[in-house]
Amino acid sequence: MLKNLIGAPLLALSCALVTSPARAAEPLKVGFIYVSPIGQAGWTYQHDQARQAMEKSLGAKVQTRFVEGVAEGADAERVMREMAAGGTTLIFATSFGYLEPALRVAADFKGVRFEHAGGYKTAANLNTYNARFYEGRWLAGWLAGKTSMSGVAGYVAGFPLPEVIQGINAFALGMRAANQNATVRVAWLGSWFDPPKEREAALALIGGGTDVLANHSGSPAVAQTAQERGVKVIGYQSDMSRFAPDAQLAAVTADWSGYYTRVAQSVMAGKWKAQPVWGGLKDGMVRLSAVQATLPADVKRELAAREKALIAGTDGPFIGRLVDQEGRVRQEHGALGDDAIAKMDWFVQGVVGALPK
Repeated sequence: MLKNLIGAPLLALSCALVTSPARAAEPLKVGFIYVSPIGQAGWTYQHDQARQAMEKSLGAKVQTRFVEGVAEGADAERVMREMAAGGTTLIFATSFGYLEPALRVAADFKGVRFEHAGGYKTAANLNTYNARFYEGRWLAGWLAGKTSMSGVAGYVAGFPLPEVIQGINAFALGMRAANQNATVRVAWLGSWFDPPKEREAALALIGGGTDVLANHSGSPAVAQTAQERGVKVIGYQSDMSRFAPDAQLAAVTADWSGYYTRVAQSVMAGKWKAQPVWGGLKDGMVRLSAVQATLPADVKRELAAREKALIAGTDGPFIGRLVDQEGRVRQEHGALGDDAIAKMDWFVQGVVGALPK
């Protein structure tokens, strides 16, 4: 009897050693910092959709967390430090003003990988990524020029950063490709996300004679105002048709899901490195989506042809002769290089408004 009692646990232990599965690898802990609430559409919403897509794709290999509504500056640094200290090994900082805080935290947490959206500085453990939104803006501008009765568009913009200026210029150039006399009026917010202020700016532009709106801001307020006041709108960041079912012509949207999944995989494989990424239409990071179904067939055909030419590199907003607001020729022929586009600090002909000092 004693022999059987001793043998039983030894046999059980032996079986456990043979049959128990290997201990699963710890999931990669991934953190996301958002400048505004996630909401139902907009900049933060698109990033969170990508976070969820990454989770779905990688399953138990990743464990994500996010903090929304984090102000740029000290709050962002505090949140990133807490994440890094808590074992998060990959952090996506998804707003332009998070760059300096991210650099400071990255310097203190060498084992953590940081990805910053829209930045222009890197470190050994901090990379930057962005999308060529201006490509979608050019197509959207052409569509606006084709459909506008007044030939005047309004553009609600956050801050005068190169990315914003690129978008305004591309939109104006696209619009003037459809209507050589078209103009784009700019209203500055001094904020990325301020729904009441976005609405106020949109109303002022409509009051000034614009019949199509575009924006570089974070809420659906501009689209909602367009719907309410019976003017057209180009959605931005997300498809805004739920907020402007009659007003939206199309939407310039971002899709970060593939990029986020690839970055997580590269960290898990030990192959991550700081190599800035600037993806566009051909990479699937930017799309002109939700094109209004009721547009004339010939307009949709030409829009598709222009998109094909842009992807092929034979046409686009910054190809050919470029003249600025003051009438100076900035480029006679050829294509503007990435460095010049990335540092853009001037408006093209057709833009009405000044760059804040």
